[in-house]
Amino acid sequence: MKKTKRRGIPVWLCLLLCLLAVCGTTFFNAYQFIKEKYRGSHEIYSREMVRQLEEGSFLANIVKTLYSEEEWDAIRNTSYVDDNQISKIDLPEEVKTKDVNGDGIYIEHIYAGTYEGYMMIVEDPKDVYIAINPTMGTGLDAPSLDDYVKENKAIAGINGGGFEDYGGNGNGSIPAGITIIDGKLISGGAPQPILGITKDHTLVTATMSAEEALARGIVEAVTFGPTFIYNGQVVYEPTTNLNMLNPRTAVGQKEDGTFLLLVIDGRGPSSFGAKYEDVVDIFLEYDAVMAGNLDGGNSSVMIYDGQYIHYPVSMYNSRNLPSVILVGEH
Repeated sequence: MKKTKRRGIPVWLCLLLCLLAVCGTTFFNAYQFIKEKYRGSHEIYSREMVRQLEEGSFLANIVKTLYSEEEWDAIRNTSYVDDNQISKIDLPEEVKTKDVNGDGIYIEHIYAGTYEGYMMIVEDPKDVYIAINPTMGTGLDAPSLDDYVKENKAIAGINGGGFEDYGGNGNGSIPAGITIIDGKLISGGAPQPILGITKDHTLVTATMSAEEALARGIVEAVTFGPTFIYNGQVVYEPTTNLNMLNPRTAVGQKEDGTFLLLVIDGRGPSSFGAKYEDVVDIFLEYDAVMAGNLDGGNSSVMIYDGQYIHYPVSMYNSRNLPSVILVGEH
């Protein structure tokens, strides 16, 4: 009896099915990538990526299918500069304060075209003070913001002034420019843009020498800059020097003494960062009469009630800091 030979799937058909499977998987992954990039969970990033698409390009036509006609036109016809209308939203419940602890501290989550950040509002100016590296001059690493907060039993804090960063390997132990603590000059002398606090808890943001600062009754001060607002007037003059989208830290004060501590995230998909002009606009929105810039970039950090309020650039959270601005009894 003659055996019937079984016939398997032709090789060409196997290859075709494999090719279709590979193409299907590739197409699906590419679509998911495009969708996340151009209409993903990080809305600020996605909007900016859509604005940068070349009109009529193949990619632009694909991305356009992710939006309604009205949404597409609204995004494409608005630059990030025009879109930087400051908005405020409530914090997530885990960090939402609204002074629930009765400590006179409020935190507002703010966002605009290229950034998101947090404004800490401190009602009692006596609660805000500057702390510096306690091991300064020993060569040891400066503390992180976490350590400063714990050591001083503070409620909250942000990073402070700049530091000497020799060869890019500085450990935060040596502050740059003028530093004053308890009415005593710790370092510096020549005129610098400082952020100082007087004995009556008034914020002073201006360029001056250490001698001038002490003569004005400034008992605590750190150095960075530029100065944004002085006596209710915007004194910042636009510059290209370091004025790019970056994480920012700055401090301001309202006429009634309320302190405004600002940290803006940057260098990430959910927040590119802010320019100096953006920071000025924020403080004007909050009616600041004094405001000045502090060290930003990898140094920008904010802690409240034992936890980080935002997402620091550094994967290790706070870097070593020569000085910080703390909130609490002093």
